[in-house]
Amino acid sequence: MVEWILPVAVVALGLLACTGAFFFVTTRGALLVRALLPARDDPAAHVYPIYANARLIRLVDFQPIIAAILLFQYDRLVSIITRRLRRMELRDRDVLVTSCAFGNVMPRVARASLQGDARTVKVVDIIENELIHAQRKMTEFAPYMSFTRGDAAALALPDASVAANVVFFLLHELPHDVKGQVLKEACRVLEPGGQLFLAEFHRPRSRVLRVLSWAYFKVFEPLGLALWDTHDPLPQLEALGMRCRRLPVFFGNFQVILAVKPAP
Repeated sequence: MVEWILPVAVVALGLLACTGAFFFVTTRGALLVRALLPARDDPAAHVYPIYANARLIRLVDFQPIIAAILLFQYDRLVSIITRRLRRMELRDRDVLVTSCAFGNVMPRVARASLQGDARTVKVVDIIENELIHAQRKMTEFAPYMSFTRGDAAALALPDASVAANVVFFLLHELPHDVKGQVLKEACRVLEPGGQLFLAEFHRPRSRVLRVLSWAYFKVFEPLGLALWDTHDPLPQLEALGMRCRRLPVFFGNFQVILAVKPAP
């Protein structure tokens, strides 16, 4: 009965090691290599290959994988956003998705927005391959979608031009000096009374989860640890005049910040 336990355990550990190595090479490992090369004046230089290479995007953007990365809280996080979008008055107004995201969040946001008679769902991303991949996932909404290559830190959109803005797990990947600028831009383009939906990692309440999360960030996403303290987005948004509410998820390991832009 027990003869199979050791081989299975070895195979399982081997798979975990290979998976970890793959994600390290296609995320932080690639940035470490880039740091050894001559500096490039490229606002996308911080983007991991896993989010830029077309083959890697297609390989990794598989719902069970994305759900597992977010400890199977993905659906809950997206549902918090879509439920509130459905409560908004969106008729003849635009909704923005700042930066593409893996999984089904964008189709679900588009569906919720268009059910509320939104005029257009705009998607902005700095990586062309991400936009192409997103278009393939959202063909059913094509007449009401726009896809634009652009920098989240310098959006080519007018002030007060969108009713809602969804930023889904973007900040933890950004250099610290860019995080604040992205938040400023996210607020700038909102209409008075418009809402920002920001989903991100958060400092867990559970000590065990905190240790595991710290280890994960140190290995794969070192820029994300600042969200726990120095670059917590909620006080930054409040400093920009936004009215904010934080919704912790899964013992505080994740969060959705709901931020409303007050009328002048």
